[in-house]
Amino acid sequence: MSNFNWCHGPKCHTYHTVDRVRGVKGSKVLRTRKVKPYSQPYTNVYDYFCSQSCYNAFANTHIREVLAIAPRTECLETPIQDPKKITNNHSFYTYSSWEIKVDETRES
Repeated sequence: MSNFNWCHGPKCHTYHTVDRVRGVKGSKVLRTRKVKPYSQPYTNVYDYFCSQSCYNAFANTHIREVLAIAPRTECLETPIQDPKKITNNHSFYTYSSWEIKVDETRES
């Protein structure tokens, strides 16, 4: 089995970078990059894409097909306790934040 994958970005072979240039003088091409997998089994998105740009191009092109695999028909909810406001005083300023804790007694 090969120890690399080809980038799945739909436009990877069109980006003008020197590392994509292949071929002999007179018949040069821009080629899709090889991707060395980070993990075994291949579970990381960057096992299939050479960059975030290529991943985003793939996702934007195929988002409807991907979501059709497992459509979400209902919202998801996580039960929480009532949030508590915490005021933090420092020597020059004061700021507030909220403490939100999961209510594990109601968790399904």
